Amino acid sequence: MEYNHKEIEQKWRQFWEEKQTFKTEIDTSKPKYYVLDMFPYPSGAGLHVGHPLGYIASDIIARYKRLKGFNVLHPMGFDSFGLPAEQYAIQTGQHPAITTEENITTYIRQLKQIGFSYDWSREVRTSDSKYYKWTQWIFMQLFNHYYDKDANKALKITDLVEKFAASGNKSVNAVCDEDTPVFTSEEWNAMSEFDQQSMLLKYRLTYPDESVVNWCPGLGTVLANDEVKDGVSERGGFPVEQKKMKQWAMRITAYADRLIDGLNEVDWSDALKEQQRNWIGRSTGASVKFKVDASTVQENAPESIEVFTTRVDTIYGVSFIVIAPEHEYVPFLTTPEQKEAVDEYVKWVASRSELDRMSEVKKVSGVFTGSYVINPFNDEKVPIFLADYVLAGYGTGAVMGVPSGDQRDWNFATHFNLPIVPILDAQTDVETQADNTKEGKYINSGIINGMEYKEATKTLTTYLEEKGIGKGKIQYRLRNAVFSRQRYWGEPVPVYFKDGLPYLIEESELPLDLPVIDKYLPTETGEPPLGRAENWKYKGEYEYELSTMPGWAGSSWYWYRYMDAQNEQEFASQDAINYWKAIDLYIGGSEHATGHLLYSRFWNKFLKDLGLVPEEEFAKKLINQGMIQGRSNFVYRVKSSVGAGKNPVFVSYNLKDQYETTGIHVDVNIVNNDILDVNAFKNWREDFANAEFILEDGKYVCGVEVEKMSKSKYNVVNPDILVDKVGADTLRLYEMFLGPLEQAKPWNTNGIDGSFRFIKKVWRLFYDDLGTFKVKDEAPTPAELKVLHTAIKKVEEDLERYSFNTVVSTLMICVNDLGSLKCSKKAILQELVILMSSYTPHIAEELWTLLGNEAGTISYASFPKFNPSYLVEANFEYPISINGKVRANISFPTDAIPADIEAGVLANEIVQKWLEGKAPKKVIVVPKRIVNVVM
Repeated sequence: MEYNHKEIEQKWRQFWEEKQTFKTEIDTSKPKYYVLDMFPYPSGAGLHVGHPLGYIASDIIARYKRLKGFNVLHPMGFDSFGLPAEQYAIQTGQHPAITTEENITTYIRQLKQIGFSYDWSREVRTSDSKYYKWTQWIFMQLFNHYYDKDANKALKITDLVEKFAASGNKSVNAVCDEDTPVFTSEEWNAMSEFDQQSMLLKYRLTYPDESVVNWCPGLGTVLANDEVKDGVSERGGFPVEQKKMKQWAMRITAYADRLIDGLNEVDWSDALKEQQRNWIGRSTGASVKFKVDASTVQENAPESIEVFTTRVDTIYGVSFIVIAPEHEYVPFLTTPEQKEAVDEYVKWVASRSELDRMSEVKKVSGVFTGSYVINPFNDEKVPIFLADYVLAGYGTGAVMGVPSGDQRDWNFATHFNLPIVPILDAQTDVETQADNTKEGKYINSGIINGMEYKEATKTLTTYLEEKGIGKGKIQYRLRNAVFSRQRYWGEPVPVYFKDGLPYLIEESELPLDLPVIDKYLPTETGEPPLGRAENWKYKGEYEYELSTMPGWAGSSWYWYRYMDAQNEQEFASQDAINYWKAIDLYIGGSEHATGHLLYSRFWNKFLKDLGLVPEEEFAKKLINQGMIQGRSNFVYRVKSSVGAGKNPVFVSYNLKDQYETTGIHVDVNIVNNDILDVNAFKNWREDFANAEFILEDGKYVCGVEVEKMSKSKYNVVNPDILVDKVGADTLRLYEMFLGPLEQAKPWNTNGIDGSFRFIKKVWRLFYDDLGTFKVKDEAPTPAELKVLHTAIKKVEEDLERYSFNTVVSTLMICVNDLGSLKCSKKAILQELVILMSSYTPHIAEELWTLLGNEAGTISYASFPKFNPSYLVEANFEYPISINGKVRANISFPTDAIPADIEAGVLANEIVQKWLEGKAPKKVIVVPKRIVNVVM
């Protein structure tokens, strides 16, 4: 009987769906295990073979843990708000919900045919109002809380109001805006509602704020830094500019210390944890106020400019101050003589992304404002410059330049011919480069001359605080997170405005659904698309927030919804949350390090503060799967065949150097083992219908290159094609066999045939050449048990350490060895089927039932138990060396004593022959190694 993958796989997929084999309930009699993939955005292109890599790995672990007796939660859903569906809606007028639904249908079909053991009853979609009701609810909790530094957690805003009414805010130690004034209880109680609500916005964990953002007019929305490349949007390539806009923000900075410290508690890669630490950027230093020289500035200029420095000890070496070109102070600090140059520079910087500005290290650019500040330690005038490497949103938007101790400052000072003042006697060659040493004693440094680093730093910080011109401070690179999109296809913010201030709608009014609009573009007056909604007002009177939530809103808590997906009273019940607790294994891309993963940790900590979840960290173990790269194929068009009326001529790869050619990407799905299907090629594109070919040995050989998998390179391999051709089990096995999960590796469809042959080899252990089922109920031999238990031990060890590719090797060796032994014993093959079931579930289900087991029960069978005794050899075959040459091999029990071995060797006929009746001088027995007979 031939192995028919199409029939078998369809049969078991249908069985799993009908029987709900993987539906999961709370079961306190078992240990729990929660394995999760980062849920996908359902793009119109569907899955390519690179996408399932992490899904296959997580499914293998889910199936393995079930076999080990765990109650496994393994769900799937869709991050279904996003720009692509909305862009399509703008172009076609079709509602994004329709496009999204169609795309999800495709994804589900593809995921199911690969045989994932998801509990589909728990599916979530972030664009479903039953789901985003709870995203909106969490937003409301954030709005109604502030961060208390003494409690080191979020507390209710109503508690803060009580403190203000009783004693003002002087004794309140809370995270708030830098410009928050100090007020008494009398002053608070005398405030109007407007003033009180305005003051509370300085404390709330989410609040409307004016900030500099990456504004993309072409897409009509704000973009995150990682969505901007070289000054244009990554999606669509539209120009991006820096612009001040009213945005909702989330006070993620309140959790900065906990976000850093929590990284010590999770099993994530060191590289990813370091990315987050650098992004948060905790640094200890001092803030210093430089008084502005009033003689050169415009009216309404600030009295001082505040900078943060981690090297206050270098304060006497300051020769310039730099502020961000987009800083609000710029107009007041620019002199009339410098206005034209400043305006031109500000305009140029606005066209660059923050990422470009921060990463530029070679090119020096800047412009003098014409104004000065006064160094508070030596009263020297210091020029104020603008430079693109300073960002308004980082710290105070201003830095001090110390060219002798910082290379970037040295380059800037050299470029603008500014003084370079040495400040330590250990600094060397500061005329040619900066020296950032902390060694030696200070020179040219006023009150710290002759001191060393620690004493100098303490002295200067004390001076700043005594004079009221600065203080010691811990600062973070992390900024509060923008929480707005000027788009339609996102969660509505459950807020309305009264007298210009935000108020929450009632919880009973959730969800606030997306309204119907006529088209998905901003209004003619520049409002977001929601401004097009007719009669969309709170209680018919108040304006709703017109921006929607960003893409990361719905993905920052979704793992909890999987725990209790149908709950209409809570985002998840406490029973469910307390049982499943946190994700035990999370698999997804490292590109989410400073986006989804950071925001999710922030929201999780907030929910922990509210007592709604038990764990500080939401994902205990995280594996970042590597990218599967595309393997592109090329055809080579002879240049002389280009032109009107000419049939295109293509020359085979090994002959192309004889012609002048142009390489053209060709669809890899019409190439097999780098041999082009020329008829399929002619049908592929209309302009190639009359193509002619210069072949080698009757074939057209294509060129090859490893590149990123993308539609534009025609190297996207659709898993549907492979599942149809060789089966889902083969695809699963092959993707794991490509290499370690965490590493990037090129896809090569040519190699998948080996995995397919292995599957068929497994099948032949059960059927003979005549198609007769040959499995017998006979006792296994020691050799068969050794092969099996060697595999059991290795498979278990490798799965426990997530070495997915080596498991495939182990299974292949096991099957080959059993084939060589002509093993057809049920006791051996049944255990083998269980071992394979995590990787190749369809064929495993089929063979399990053929062995007489109840259909579907393999998913909850027991993982085979390793018995080390089967690996212990009863006998050892000794090589017998006579005068240095091996003349025989004789088997003895492994526990035989040397005297018995010696006697047995000397009695052996072959040894007797070589002894020729003579007695040996001596016999040396090395246990379990060799016997040496010396004549």
